[in-house]
Amino acid sequence: MSYRNPKFHRARAIVRDQDAGSQITVDGGEACLKFATCAKVANLFWQVVRGRLSLSVLLISVLLNACTQAAGPPSFVEIKGTPGNYQLIRDGAPYQVRGAGAVPGSLKQLKAFGANSIRTWHVDDALLDEAAALGLTVSVCLDVGRERLGFDYSDAAAVAAQLARLRSDVTRVKDHPALLTWIIGNELNLNASNPLVWDAVNDIAKMIHEVDPNHPVTTALAGFSAKDVSLLKARAPELDFLSTQVYGGIMGLRQAIETLGITKPIMITEWGTKGHWEVPQTVWGAPIELSSTKKAEFYLDGHRKAIASNPGVLIGSYAFLWGQKQERTPTWYGTLSDSGAPTEAADALAKIWTGNWPSNRSPSVDHIRINGSAATNSVYLEPGSLAEATVVANDPESEALEMRWTLRLESESEAVGGDRETLPAMVPDRIVSQSAGQAMIRAPSQTGAYRLYVEVFDVEGHMGHANFPFYVK
Repeated sequence: MSYRNPKFHRARAIVRDQDAGSQITVDGGEACLKFATCAKVANLFWQVVRGRLSLSVLLISVLLNACTQAAGPPSFVEIKGTPGNYQLIRDGAPYQVRGAGAVPGSLKQLKAFGANSIRTWHVDDALLDEAAALGLTVSVCLDVGRERLGFDYSDAAAVAAQLARLRSDVTRVKDHPALLTWIIGNELNLNASNPLVWDAVNDIAKMIHEVDPNHPVTTALAGFSAKDVSLLKARAPELDFLSTQVYGGIMGLRQAIETLGITKPIMITEWGTKGHWEVPQTVWGAPIELSSTKKAEFYLDGHRKAIASNPGVLIGSYAFLWGQKQERTPTWYGTLSDSGAPTEAADALAKIWTGNWPSNRSPSVDHIRINGSAATNSVYLEPGSLAEATVVANDPESEALEMRWTLRLESESEAVGGDRETLPAMVPDRIVSQSAGQAMIRAPSQTGAYRLYVEVFDVEGHMGHANFPFYVK
């Protein structure tokens, strides 16, 4: 019996009944059934063969969804070399990761800007398939329990259950052609004190090496500290390389590597603008965000000083974030707008990855001023008062620019490590008038912290942005 779905082609999975001589053939395309690791699915097939279940498109669809991999052979990835002279090798050829953490739906644009790889924060089968279709590789992050979110690494039963769950994930996607490396957890060292986490990481790495010897394994640390590096060396020797996530600290990365005496290969699994914990604050504690132009400059400078200057030590890097997310503000870390519009940070990544700027570059935006003052002056406004906001913006192609001003409440989130935050509410009817580079705003009547945003668009839909925290009292 056979079933062909027009969406799939070329791949074929065959199950034979060794006793009865029966056979089922399922033609698939972007999918190849892996029955060796899907005993339950194979058993359902046998029930069809033996007449215990009716064969239907619905059943076959369930089977395809439950146990499929994107078309193409699995890759073989290894790290070769000696300290200071490492190379990541994929299918026999040197492979330097030029990538980003990316949101679903953004990969085609990411590829067009010159990236060759993405990283995830959990196992996402659909994202793997999308990446494979575009010729992108994926460093897959296993979603490992974090102490700061309540996971107890002293609970042996919970640790064993987690290992079993992760074994299932690894077994399911280990032969996916887009798979590049495994990342065991994200920033497990952040706000954590139980060293047993690294024993668990080592056991997970050992399991991955047993199940999938074809792809190197790491864990992603928040920064590099002497304590964490020492613990990993002692408790997690199964890791093939180390990974770190650095923002403002990227400028001191090379010195940190030398000071800590790290000899394993290193990957940067997150880097980008200065973190919200690394910038000046107002007197009421609001972090002062860089404009999109200043972020792009920081990307270029950080890459030049810390990444491009360390070949043989660093085997690749992933910028954060190709997409948009709320983290203290809706514009802090994303290189795109919520609608996918590129910013100067995205342009900078294209320059880094390809050596060339995009044909149309995003508008440049200087910092906002309110009543002539910079955000570092900690501006206070009286309730209901009028204030003038100004910003300087330019377009590299001298295109007409559109400015959109928005006022929101200041974020009260204290989340760390990229944990979920809620977008602060918009405060309506506060923009009284606006003209080129200027807006008159009326301060809210309610006292408290607010943030004024400006988005600047060119005719191609590229965006620049800046914001300004102020306080009403």
